[in-house]
Amino acid sequence: MSGPAFPSSSAASVSASVTPPPSFSDLRRERPFMQMWVARLFGTAASQMLLVAIGWHMYELTGSAWDLGLVGLYQFVPALLLALLAGHVVDRRHRGRIVAACFAVQGVVALVLLLAVAQRFDTRGLLLGLSLVLGAVRAFQMPAQQALTPLLVPPIMLPRAMAFSSAGMQGAIIGGPALGGLLFVAGMAVVYGASVLCFAIACVLVLRLRYAYTPAAREPVTLATVFAGVNFIWKRKPVLGAVSLDLFAVLLGGAVALLPIYAKDILHSGPWGLGLLRGAPAVGALVMSIALTRRPIERRIGRTLLIAVGVFGLCMVVFGISRSFIVSLIALAVSGGADMVNVVIRQTLVQLETPDAMRGRVSAVNSIFIGASNQLGEFESGATAALLGPVGSVVLGGVGTMMVALGWFKLFPSLAQRDRMVVAMPAQTVKQS
Repeated sequence: MSGPAFPSSSAASVSASVTPPPSFSDLRRERPFMQMWVARLFGTAASQMLLVAIGWHMYELTGSAWDLGLVGLYQFVPALLLALLAGHVVDRRHRGRIVAACFAVQGVVALVLLLAVAQRFDTRGLLLGLSLVLGAVRAFQMPAQQALTPLLVPPIMLPRAMAFSSAGMQGAIIGGPALGGLLFVAGMAVVYGASVLCFAIACVLVLRLRYAYTPAAREPVTLATVFAGVNFIWKRKPVLGAVSLDLFAVLLGGAVALLPIYAKDILHSGPWGLGLLRGAPAVGALVMSIALTRRPIERRIGRTLLIAVGVFGLCMVVFGISRSFIVSLIALAVSGGADMVNVVIRQTLVQLETPDAMRGRVSAVNSIFIGASNQLGEFESGATAALLGPVGSVVLGGVGTMMVALGWFKLFPSLAQRDRMVVAMPAQTVKQS
């Protein structure tokens, strides 16, 4: 990038590009960030254990692929309905307290399920009702966590902090399902109990967090303020293409909701195998995140993103037709690595082009796409599996994902042709709302 760097510019990427990145030792000395990192580690592991337990619990109660899909739908609907309002709240309230409250509510959900198993009042309706609660909580948690991180480290440390956070979360996503699958040997109540404990630790750590907080100016909730994040993304076509690609590709290609069926009826691996299958994509994602930390994507990021999504779809096809547990694990791991490329490019584009006052609302819009590609994707998988069987559902979804990646070359040429990640943000395109 040519030209002088102005420290007063709103484009933090300019100064970051000419300043050597800090070391990992420097990052470790940022105690608020490290404390939040540990809290997210416990919270993410607990959340993954809880999701594995609810999926297996529902399938044991009903044996229905449709009901597995409903669990995803019931989590997605409240997250969708509340996301934009949640983004406005995150930009106006104490982000740390919002995150702590979200961990606390999820801990209560796990406690209710623990008592339900112990007292034998666990029902399909209870699981679906608590899925609604989890969806509502995550509408606030995701944008609050994303918008909180930049407040815990100096701007120059933010890229390394985000990479380290991603690696840590992937580790929790690996360990959570695997630990949950192992704990199933001791009983479902043990899994729920472990989730309660981890959520409690995460909540306490966040409540003890200390960082510079400046209360935002109070302003009424209007359509303009609530939809500011939507307008922000809409005006940046490469960003719009990246987040919508994730929505449609993973919506079609996700097979997470059907993993209990594959573990029990197709691969015959049981709860322990379910935990490994659930954690396999995170293993691939962790390996890829380490590789990208050492050799970041610098050129042809648009083409790389679309190719990665196509590889993800191909992996889903291989997983769908596989009858080998090892082949299935490898396919899921490779799909996780491909998806990590998608995540890194998409989140970096959003982070580099968003001012702090807008981060909550923009993160909320991003969370809608993420939630749709995961929870709504689980419903789509369950619904198509009820019609076509689990194998037909996964294979059709994988083919659809590859077609979406090809289609985005035509629909979003500015994304497909984008070369570099860091570009100067036009100073007058950001309207404070």
